Amino acid sequence: MAITSYPFDEQPVSEGQFSYLFRELQSTGVADQVGGSGFNTYGDSSGMRVKVAPGFALVRGHAVQSTGTETITIAAASTSARIDRVVLRLDPAANSIVIAVVQGSPGGGAPALTQTDTGIYEFPLAQVSVAVGAATISASAVTSERRFIGNTVGGWTSTTRPQSPRIGRLGLNTSTNTWEYWTGSAWSALAPTVTWASISGRPNEFAPGSHTHDWGDVINKPTAFNPSAHNHDWAQVTGKPTTYTPSSHGHAWTEISGKPSTFAPASHSHSWASITSKPSTFAPSSHSHSGYLTSGSTIAWANGSKKPHSNSASGSGTWYAVWVEGDGTFCRNTSSIRFKENVRPFDVNAEDVLALRPVVYDRKDQLKEDGSVKEGRKDEVGLIAEEVEAAGLSWLVNYLDDQVDGLRYDLLGVALLPVVQRQAAQLSALEARLTALESKAA
Repeated sequence: MAITSYPFDEQPVSEGQFSYLFRELQSTGVADQVGGSGFNTYGDSSGMRVKVAPGFALVRGHAVQSTGTETITIAAASTSARIDRVVLRLDPAANSIVIAVVQGSPGGGAPALTQTDTGIYEFPLAQVSVAVGAATISASAVTSERRFIGNTVGGWTSTTRPQSPRIGRLGLNTSTNTWEYWTGSAWSALAPTVTWASISGRPNEFAPGSHTHDWGDVINKPTAFNPSAHNHDWAQVTGKPTTYTPSSHGHAWTEISGKPSTFAPASHSHSWASITSKPSTFAPSSHSHSGYLTSGSTIAWANGSKKPHSNSASGSGTWYAVWVEGDGTFCRNTSSIRFKENVRPFDVNAEDVLALRPVVYDRKDQLKEDGSVKEGRKDEVGLIAEEVEAAGLSWLVNYLDDQVDGLRYDLLGVALLPVVQRQAAQLSALEARLTALESKAA
């Protein structure tokens, strides 16, 4: 590690050291005001060339000065439009800064520049758009890329302001205690005082907010007011009609407008065919509802369930198991071959049936339509439908809205058949073995 300091008398200072020093003091750019003519690149339609105006610039700590207008040749147009860049190229190895052209690729964007820290460094002056078939470079084909240097922040009074300042020169004026900058024609405050008169586009009127006024602030108010409940003499009423229809009055038939031209007589009749929207069938005048009615010929339960609820099982005759279909239809459970087709064997795994778990449970309370709670039944015995489904016996499960809902307890007997048949076969085999052992022992 070493510490180097420079420049001092009789001390060698390298080009690289001066470059490092100057780039810390000032950045790379054209020494001119914004929009100035220094190193301004332009086309004049005089051919495949551009011209670069005189100027002074610093490029990575190295100075370059041009005292005359330079003409730079642009390569011939390509098969596709391209963008070239005019640059100041610093080459420390050649000890030079020259104006050069970085040619772009046809159909591509602006080419990248070489900008190293110690070797080649290209500072952009302008982009040149080269159209297909172009024979000249016009002013509109050139876009400036210059960056400018030379403005520093300072301080002064109104009488000691800088002479010949560049646009953008910024400083603190201690006479007015304000920051100001040079516009090119005058010094302007960086943060001017805003007055109501200086605000542009302000509305002429404003909608009032929610506010109140003291009675004393109200002007042109009347000295006296009518009480909230008051009346007026007839003579004081304005705009009243000159004549009035009497409260009790009549109208001649001819004065009535919109009246129908004909009227049905007070006493009249209609034929059956002239009546519209009549029902197609009617209940006979003499009929009854038997067990569905209570005293006074009113239906006890509107859904008709009072009949089976009140009817006890007794007597002889044929009995049917009743099913309820998904649409609410009642039907009897039939099993005759007359109602069946596609009959085929159905294997039931006895182990699945033996895996079922009988349980005792309480049903959950339900909220009735009137808001009261219907208490669930307690200590019911049965199976859990989800467990039956998990055991592989989904054919015993009822589903509602794609969810497990209930069980076909009427099919449990069918499920138990293979269990009983297996046990019967096991008993027969054991009896046979027992008989054989007894014969052998005898």
